[in-house]
Amino acid sequence: MKATWRFAVLLVLPILGCGTGSNYAPLEDRSKTPFSFNKHHIVSKGETLYSIAWRYNLDVRGLAVTNKIVSSYIIRPGDKLLLNDQAKVTSSRQYPPIIAQSAPVKAPKKPVVPPAKSVRPMGNNRTPIDSDIKHPFRWQWPSNNRISKLFSTKSPQHKGIDLLGVLREPVYAANSGKVVYAGSGLAGYGNLLILKHGDRYLSAYAHNSRLLVNEGQRVKVGQKIAEMGDTGTSTHIVKLHFEIRRDGKPVNPIDLMPKRK
Repeated sequence: MKATWRFAVLLVLPILGCGTGSNYAPLEDRSKTPFSFNKHHIVSKGETLYSIAWRYNLDVRGLAVTNKIVSSYIIRPGDKLLLNDQAKVTSSRQYPPIIAQSAPVKAPKKPVVPPAKSVRPMGNNRTPIDSDIKHPFRWQWPSNNRISKLFSTKSPQHKGIDLLGVLREPVYAANSGKVVYAGSGLAGYGNLLILKHGDRYLSAYAHNSRLLVNEGQRVKVGQKIAEMGDTGTSTHIVKLHFEIRRDGKPVNPIDLMPKRK
């Protein structure tokens, strides 16, 4: 009996050891969560389609098409979304060729003189923001503070960069756009802002102490949108976690930022 009792204790101790420690999941470890395009997500209060797409590294346009959500992207608590962005999306970046149309002339006396300047088609949902994004130097650093952690695709992943700061230091919009999420519903991000820039780009600003803009609001590049904090962190170090995603996938923000002196 004593041998059996000792054997049971040895089995229990490792299990107890696994249950100790913090329940905090580091931001860079979120990618380790098993994911399948066949899974579903039940919408909770405060979530937007953009925040859900951000959480699962999905292209919001494909996610909307998959779930037959119209362009306004309105979702409601309790909605069940199929987590798949592989549906065919007609990108607004694809434009039909310009075809000049005029009344037929049987025998023109003079050749038709083309206009001095060609007019660029705006296309569907085309906005001036799109042209800003094409030039990398239209992006601006959200903070001039020192970078404490770089972007990494290695394990563990770090999907953005961290910039150290002091409490309530200003956070600036890295590009002109629209606020598509403002809240604290994404674990590991704290008080978070997500901005939409044209059709392809999103930027995120995490761990803020205070958010200064609301969902649906349009902001200009360089506008103060938040104040730095340590919300959602385990170390309680004041910093800004900054990410940029193109078509739902993380890219290195430094590749789009102007070079620092």
